[in-house]
Amino acid sequence: MSNVKTYYYRVLLPHGKLSTGVLRLAVEKDQSARLRLERETDGTVVTLWRLPQWVSAGAEVLARLQHRRVRPEDLAGFLRDMGLMLQAGVPTLDALKTLADEGASVGHKAVAQIATRMADDLSSGITVAQSLARYPDVFPETVCNLATIGEQSNTLAPMLREAAEHVERLVGIRRDVRTAMIYPLFVFATIFAVAAFWVYYVVPSMAQLFKQLNAQMPPLTRALVAFSDTVAQHAALSLGLVLIAVTSAIVVVRHVPGARRGMHETLHRIPILQVIMTSSSMAHITEHLAILVRAGLDFVTCLKVLERSTQNLYYQRRLVRVRESVERGGGIADSMRSVGGFPAMAVRMIAVGESSGSLDAQLTHLAVEYRKRLDVLIKSLFELIKPLVILVAGALFLFLVVALLLPVYDLVRQSVNQSLGA
Repeated sequence: MSNVKTYYYRVLLPHGKLSTGVLRLAVEKDQSARLRLERETDGTVVTLWRLPQWVSAGAEVLARLQHRRVRPEDLAGFLRDMGLMLQAGVPTLDALKTLADEGASVGHKAVAQIATRMADDLSSGITVAQSLARYPDVFPETVCNLATIGEQSNTLAPMLREAAEHVERLVGIRRDVRTAMIYPLFVFATIFAVAAFWVYYVVPSMAQLFKQLNAQMPPLTRALVAFSDTVAQHAALSLGLVLIAVTSAIVVVRHVPGARRGMHETLHRIPILQVIMTSSSMAHITEHLAILVRAGLDFVTCLKVLERSTQNLYYQRRLVRVRESVERGGGIADSMRSVGGFPAMAVRMIAVGESSGSLDAQLTHLAVEYRKRLDVLIKSLFELIKPLVILVAGALFLFLVVALLLPVYDLVRQSVNQSLGA
């Protein structure tokens, strides 16, 4: 951060000892750092040098490397506990120190670390909202906005509790989406792994047996054996190519916006995935809009925040166009309708909210509805996947069994013919 400065200091302590060290603070003036040192050490600052900016930048990088990631579940608990203590009248600094001690005692070191840093920030004179904004990798922008509004309206405690509930709802949405995506991938990966074992180990063993017994292998079996031999001979190369392809695809999707946008556009055209993507994204969008509108932000600001927090580029592009239309004086629902891509029910309910002045209530209803839809969809998806898995696995293993049984049938036929000839 640009306002984070690094100081080298020497302080003369009351008992006459000289203490030296390095201090990083988010302050506007050097005098604030001097007052902070004198207050904490009860001594006299002899030397206070502000180090060059590149030193501050290096210290920031080291601090980020040492930073532990705060899980969303722990973040929700941190916000809720802090809101409860502030509601009970506990001073903000004492609340943060209590959370730091509690986090350290129960093993939540990341929470303890962020609470300690926030306590240091507040001791240097900045507000809670400004401290939250210093850690964008921990606190979402929506949470920072709620804290800002809470400080301005003297309702910080209830705003922090609402932020905790907001984070918990987002955790639920992400968990549902991951469940919907991971389960099919895991099932089909298991089928692929079993098939690979057959192709790499079972088929070559059976082929060797057939050759020793001079069994006549039909074209289907010969094709399977040839494929198995190719895989066995180039196993390392094949595995390497697969890993390179998967890694390259992940890197491209993560770091090339055009590729990620294309992937999201494609997912919105695949029947079942389209419903999952739409339900999860609309739950995310309406959840954010509802809480920001209810907090008192204008809709243009809400859309700007939402553009930065939305990971689905299919909807991100549309939100940008909606915001531009609203900035030109258009209505929210009319803008969504003209941009396209938003469900008709959502557009209609937002139009009702605009005309009746109950936009936040309508958005809240939509957020609840889309979360329910996502939950029902995931349960239904599991039921649909079961017969599909049986069909795919059955077809694959039927092919393998038939291909390996045909030579066995030929061996039996040869044995019967030899017995009859004898």
